[in-house]
Amino acid sequence: MSNAIVILNPAAGNEEANHWQERVESIARGCPVRITSQSGEAEALARRAVEEGFEKIVAAGGDGTVNQVVNGLAGSSVALGLLPIGTVNVFAMELGLPSHNLELCWDVIQGENMRLIDLPSANGKYFVQLAGVGLDAQVVKETSLAFKRSFGPLSYLISAAQIAARQPPRLFIESENASVAEGSFVLIGNGRLYGGPFPFFKHALIDDGLFDVVVFKRLGYLEIIKYLQDVVFSSDIRVPEIEYFQTRQLRITSEEDVPVELDGELAGNCPVMFQIQEKALRVLAPLPSA
Repeated sequence: MSNAIVILNPAAGNEEANHWQERVESIARGCPVRITSQSGEAEALARRAVEEGFEKIVAAGGDGTVNQVVNGLAGSSVALGLLPIGTVNVFAMELGLPSHNLELCWDVIQGENMRLIDLPSANGKYFVQLAGVGLDAQVVKETSLAFKRSFGPLSYLISAAQIAARQPPRLFIESENASVAEGSFVLIGNGRLYGGPFPFFKHALIDDGLFDVVVFKRLGYLEIIKYLQDVVFSSDIRVPEIEYFQTRQLRITSEEDVPVELDGELAGNCPVMFQIQEKALRVLAPLPSA
């Protein structure tokens, strides 16, 4: 299948990286596989693959790899394929891919079922699944790579506990659809899922041209964490401390240096302008189940 190329981010390093390389090469029989050797390289590899005329670019990695590949192919008519091998594959879950079966995922890539989904951006940088301003971005910022490697998923909880005692920032929200002008933590979803198989953005669709925005009002971080759990495990958002609205455009500013994360990767600080292009990204996805 010469019209496809795989960009593999083995991330883990050394022997595990070799394992993933062999696994992916055996699945993607005869398809070129390019391997990233440093952070941020997947975007450049994807951009080059677009120039070379590939019709499908497959991101083999986690959500961070998908994010980079999308930034490399955005604006072209090239289709995105996914081989979810990272620790976190929320976007693959959102699309309904069988993330524990790479062979089935490869069948989807070889199939021609194309979904046109929205392509959101923050200050011109694209993302696919979600963005956060405040708490979760601060956690990402303060969880160093070495720390992540030694503590794994726990590292986020440890960092969150350290951050929770602080005073949260004041975020100012500008949107024609906003029901609230200020908050202390904002999550912006393109799809429904956040952090795992949790339908957090209850009314979100990845092809409706709208952001789903959850604003935690003036709450301390410990309260936010409690409410996060409430939102994840309830079917609707009813607590007065949280506002939920949909919009096409959103600007968030703050007087402090507040970090922004896109698909779990750090992406600068406020002020941040969110925009969305409706159905601007082609993704190879499973056929809708009958």
